Amino acid sequence: MDKTPETQGKQNSMSRPLRVAVIGAGPAGIYASDLLMKSDTDVLIDLYERMPAPFGLIRYGVAPDHPRIKGIVTSLHKVLDKPELRLLGNIDIGNEVTVDELREYYDAIIFSTGATGDRNLDIPGADLEGSFGAGEFVGFYDGNPDFERSWDLSAESVAVVGVGNVGLDVARILAKTGDELHVTEIPDNVYQSLKNNKAKEVHVFGRRGPAQAKFTPLELKELDHSPTIEVIVNPEDIIYDDASEQARRSSKTQDLVCNVLEQYAIRDPKGAPHKLYIHFFESPVEILGEDGHVVGIRTERTELDGNGGVRGTGQYTDWPVQAVYRAVGYRSDAVGGVPFDAERAVIPNDGGHVLDEDGAIIPGLYTTGWVKRGPVGLIGNTKGDAKETTEMLLADWKNGTLTPAAKPEEDAVIQFLTDKNIAYTTWGGWHKLDAAERALGEAEGRERKKIVEWNDMVTHAHHKNED
Repeated sequence: MDKTPETQGKQNSMSRPLRVAVIGAGPAGIYASDLLMKSDTDVLIDLYERMPAPFGLIRYGVAPDHPRIKGIVTSLHKVLDKPELRLLGNIDIGNEVTVDELREYYDAIIFSTGATGDRNLDIPGADLEGSFGAGEFVGFYDGNPDFERSWDLSAESVAVVGVGNVGLDVARILAKTGDELHVTEIPDNVYQSLKNNKAKEVHVFGRRGPAQAKFTPLELKELDHSPTIEVIVNPEDIIYDDASEQARRSSKTQDLVCNVLEQYAIRDPKGAPHKLYIHFFESPVEILGEDGHVVGIRTERTELDGNGGVRGTGQYTDWPVQAVYRAVGYRSDAVGGVPFDAERAVIPNDGGHVLDEDGAIIPGLYTTGWVKRGPVGLIGNTKGDAKETTEMLLADWKNGTLTPAAKPEEDAVIQFLTDKNIAYTTWGGWHKLDAAERALGEAEGRERKKIVEWNDMVTHAHHKNED
């Protein structure tokens, strides 16, 4: 009988389940796993995560005062409860375990490693002390063990560059009091820093207008729910050209954003102690420094060009601030042994397949989520993204174009990890860690209090090989 890889693939696709490794247990990886399990293909999936705990962006990228968005965890839990899916956490793929080693055990590998780094803001002064990437601050207040444990919040006037939801989250956290946030899941170290926050003014800057802002309406409207925050929009910034009006007509979401901003611009002050200014048509051109520290930010006034874009007017303003948060986008990191487009900060792909430096498909390797397309869109957008990738993978399996794994048995990879002395965590381990965090929160009348230190998380999620 012909034993070519193609016929072997076809035989295997019928005689045993498809074995898939998904690298990254955030929404993108979980959605891809869910779609594979819902297909008509018999599949067994191992979901790998570098952190000791799953959920990625939901655990470490969403502001702690957003319980509605955190509710997505409930639906992700249901996926991870399925018997065809096994969580293997606390494993750094590309370092502790190479991609070539993994390929021994899986017919296909999907990379869904997300993005936590900050894109650069290419203006003078961006590297001054007091100039921070928004992702760094998010990592701090969300208790990500990779980030700082304390934060200098001595600035009374702060600038946030970027009019997307991350910029809005950062601005809101800076404008709230520590006690307002103590009811959330923030750990003690975060509360101690936020309790000493001196910020009285937060200025959010966008170089274009209201019709181009990337906020979501509900998050924008919820800014006003805090009794400590006065949201201020200059009526002179509520300007639209034909392209802006078309943007409103073509998107109900964008129209709602504009409506909320218009209401902020015309209302009477409510007298809250912390002022949160949203400035449009102000393009940051330099972060000003003195003795190596931020003392201000310079912006150029812009105007609409009729096509939805803007041009500079040559009118500059210096704003006295002592800290700047650059919320201009996240950036993915490379995975060892996998091609990476450093300029775009994505894994090169054709919509799903990983491509080599010559643009050729690397059989068996796939990608989805932000590391596939860049950090754009909401969490829900990753579902459509995962569909495109998983459809390619399933077609390749059915067509016999995948090279079958040499050791597809489920315990083979567990034996491999055990032999390498890797202290992996499991889904059962997450339930133990979850219970420990809930117990810490309950003692203080809260739903949860996060455990921050990496080793503490591993200890609470201590695995047994039979989990």
